[in-house]
Amino acid sequence: MPETMRAARFHEPGRPLATESLPRPEPGPGEVLVQVRAAGVCGSDVHFAIEGSPVGFVPITLGHEVAGTVAELGPDVDGPEPGARVVVNAVLTDGTCPQCLAGRGSICAGRSLVGVHHDGGLAEFVAVPARALVPLPDDVPFDVGAIVTDAVATPFHALTDVARVRAGEAVAIVGVGGLGLHAVQIARLQGASPVIAVDPRASQRTRAVEVGADLVLEPGPAATEAVLATTGGAGVDVAAEFVGRQESIAGAAELLRPGGRLVVVGIGAEPIVLPPPAVFVRRELQVLGSYGFTTASIRSVLGLVTAGRLDLSRSITHRFPLEEADKALQTLHQKLGEPQRVVVLP
Repeated sequence: MPETMRAARFHEPGRPLATESLPRPEPGPGEVLVQVRAAGVCGSDVHFAIEGSPVGFVPITLGHEVAGTVAELGPDVDGPEPGARVVVNAVLTDGTCPQCLAGRGSICAGRSLVGVHHDGGLAEFVAVPARALVPLPDDVPFDVGAIVTDAVATPFHALTDVARVRAGEAVAIVGVGGLGLHAVQIARLQGASPVIAVDPRASQRTRAVEVGADLVLEPGPAATEAVLATTGGAGVDVAAEFVGRQESIAGAAELLRPGGRLVVVGIGAEPIVLPPPAVFVRRELQVLGSYGFTTASIRSVLGLVTAGRLDLSRSITHRFPLEEADKALQTLHQKLGEPQRVVVLP
């Protein structure tokens, strides 16, 4: 096994990612060395590398959507065997806090993130705790496995674990980008009806129809009127927001029926604005935050893919070699070629 490896390193905001030669990491106690076969590039990577959102240290290797094979086991690790296909849960938890013990590791108070607080997957190898690994079925390609760990598991967690969508409920997905399109598919799998997609981009509305949306709308007052007309004047049971902007969150709340649930997944800096208390209370509206995913979420999504119930074959629109990691980042940032999910293949 080589003593060095290539990695795309982030040094400072605005500076292109540079492919550098680094010592290959040695797995410590409880860790496993993974040979990376695919690493997804996420919107949060754009926030870090271009917009200046803070990371744990610099220089750092970004990349938190990771799939590959086990290369080496660290001390005191019994498995999985070298060569095993795996994906990585990038949310590293302490495993002992009340949230972890309740199965809510995504909001562990002591959590840290691969690719944010630890070197990530835009490299040939990455060392991660053995408990962060999830087996990748043989029939799931590495690139699909990589995006499952965040881009699909995040909306799955939001709709299934947090909003608890039930069959027959009306669901609106506000923002059908990299996560929202998968949310449309997941809502459909959960038996939601109708599934409504709201997005200002015509291309994304077209994609939403292709993956199962019953109705697609541009945001604004006309969208609210159309939702009311489609639901017999009631509104939707669940509105899931994947943008993180004040305007879109408020717009999603307008779509709710009495007793409806608003789940906010998008992360932004603007404060949330809700209806006046007289409206909010009398309609018994609920506002829920949903962060990330759990290992159970990842396992469930992989099971859906393996069973043929969730088709992610069209989710990845761009693939780049490791040497072009910065081009992958810019493709997502500048929306070159209308990217959906972008993957780097080391």
